[in-house]
Amino acid sequence: MEWTQITINVSPKDIDLAGDIANMTVPYGIYIEDYTDLEQGVEEIAHVDLIDEELLKKDRNIAKIHIYIDPEDSPAEAVAFLKERYLSEGIEHTIEEEKCEEDDWLNNWRKYFKPTEVGEKLLICPSWHELSDTNGRVVLDIDPGLAFGTGKHETTRLCLSTLEKYVKEGVNVLDVGCGSGILGIASLLLGAGSAFGVDIDPLAVRTAKDNAKVNKVEDRFEVVCGDLTEKVQGKYDIIVANIVADAIIFLSKGVKEFMKDDTVYIMSGIIDSRLPDVNEALKDDFDIIDEIFDNGWYCLVAKAK
Repeated sequence: MEWTQITINVSPKDIDLAGDIANMTVPYGIYIEDYTDLEQGVEEIAHVDLIDEELLKKDRNIAKIHIYIDPEDSPAEAVAFLKERYLSEGIEHTIEEEKCEEDDWLNNWRKYFKPTEVGEKLLICPSWHELSDTNGRVVLDIDPGLAFGTGKHETTRLCLSTLEKYVKEGVNVLDVGCGSGILGIASLLLGAGSAFGVDIDPLAVRTAKDNAKVNKVEDRFEVVCGDLTEKVQGKYDIIVANIVADAIIFLSKGVKEFMKDDTVYIMSGIIDSRLPDVNEALKDDFDIIDEIFDNGWYCLVAKAK
């Protein structure tokens, strides 16, 4: 299929707002090029001062936002929306369009996605990869598509290894912001009786359902499209939310409605700088019983007071 790549050129000073507006046109994220602070950024992140010559040649006066439009959607509508919003915000910009094959950007990442051992029990495997040896682990076949969740990011690994510790035979699990469905499916493969996943992105819901079928747990994994807990009913033994700090803070205001007396509440996606904010939001209603850290990210486990 032929997708449309839209490239928006703006001043670096406008990149944050321009990026937020661009992200409103697609459900699966954007790609931003901003080389304004290249040297400082490389030093802070990688702690090296050697930078590829091609990067050093990049224009520092222009930031670029790339979005990709599904063949079933209208690029003209997206461009019209962008122009209207940028004009209303006073953001100077130019917009370019070009066609690109789906394989050029959607599937190339597959060559970097290899089977990954997580925790003590799980082996996350791309659905297109054939395994010769599972090393005695439970295999979770996953095709993330455009939905978040391959098991390689710290936040997902933290949740998976934490679920290993708390999932017991027959428990029911609620996965808020389920993405590719990896956490709900892992729970079922680890012994949970049922799982319910919810995600605001319809593409994520479709991906999660497909992954459930691949892992033969579709009869025990229900996935719906909704914002946080708006479509959730009942009470759960385990609630897991691998989202962002602000969403966890908001979710935690009402999540006790879906908790049993001994429910385990697992939260990840918390970058270290936001941990104090999350702890402050939880302190009146929850006791933190476990805290796991990995490369700048925290996973918290709590129970209701």
